Amino acid sequence: MAFKLQALQLPTLQKQSEGLNVIAWQQFLLDNDFPIAAVDGDFGNITDKATREYQNRNGLAVTGVVDTATYKKALEQGFAIYFTIYTNAVKKFLTYLNFGDNEVKNLQQSLTAIAPLNPPLVVDGDFGPNSIRGLTETYKKRDINFRSALAQQLSNATKTKLGIDFELALDNITEYAKRLRQQLSGKNWVNFFPDSNLIDDLASPFRQKVQTFEQALINAGATINIASVFRSSERAYLMHYAFRISNNEIAAKDVPPMPNVDINWLHYTNAGSVQAAKEMVSAYNIAFRPVLTSRHTQRLAIDWEITWSGTLKIKNASGTIVSIGEPRTSYENSTLWQLGSSYGVIKLSSDRPHWSNDGH
Repeated sequence: MAFKLQALQLPTLQKQSEGLNVIAWQQFLLDNDFPIAAVDGDFGNITDKATREYQNRNGLAVTGVVDTATYKKALEQGFAIYFTIYTNAVKKFLTYLNFGDNEVKNLQQSLTAIAPLNPPLVVDGDFGPNSIRGLTETYKKRDINFRSALAQQLSNATKTKLGIDFELALDNITEYAKRLRQQLSGKNWVNFFPDSNLIDDLASPFRQKVQTFEQALINAGATINIASVFRSSERAYLMHYAFRISNNEIAAKDVPPMPNVDINWLHYTNAGSVQAAKEMVSAYNIAFRPVLTSRHTQRLAIDWEITWSGTLKIKNASGTIVSIGEPRTSYENSTLWQLGSSYGVIKLSSDRPHWSNDGH
């Protein structure tokens, strides 16, 4: 491989190093099964230990220092992608792959052609933020056909310039585009940071109140289907801003970032950003505007449906048996709501599945 290592300007990393380069290294280690405590940009004892283990497994001098020899081995294993994404160094990345001004221009032309992109990318040899979005959009449109389409579209001059490294350069660009695509907002994000549906995850004493109410329901023969209990702050963030973008309350470019959530809300066009947010709203099944802090994030709410056949004869918290008939669903039966309140589990009437410690 004749790629230009020096073009990346990789800094030596060791204990007490901090910043985006450390984050890139930590994520690379984590994805290659070298456990670290957190991807936090702080090169501490655990990152040092993982680095030493990486060096040991790869036949390198075990120093705990990420030096040129360690980088060379890591680059063979795809580290350039991590460096590029986490330090926003795409221009260095393309130079590393031996793309000069003419080759970058050809790349911009090729992306516009194979997507096709509308508006087209400006062919200026400067692979800036809009070109990055164009690359991501092209992968979004072509998906598994991205590599073959790009290989066919790039000029013979580019292929001649890269020579025997053309295929490997194409592999790197494809993997970079794929990872950028994975960060784009869209319905796939509903699978990240899932809600808990375990009553045990509720905060005390609300947990005990729900458990007591649940047991009374079970004893009476009711059927319980729990949809959501605890919602992480990350999921609340995703739901909140998906809803706001989808309703044009905020532009995708203005959404604040959140630690540990590597989502990119900004698509190639504003229409693309809004459409992706709408897909998320649909996938999350959002009926009302989600808030960033709620009873769910505080472990003080439960979304569930309770159903029964015939007449439900159930004890309230005082031990008195209450008979409850139609409608036979907790979504609509106000008598059941009153009974739940006796246990301290209070229905929010405007939200069909939602019960909490205080009705909010």
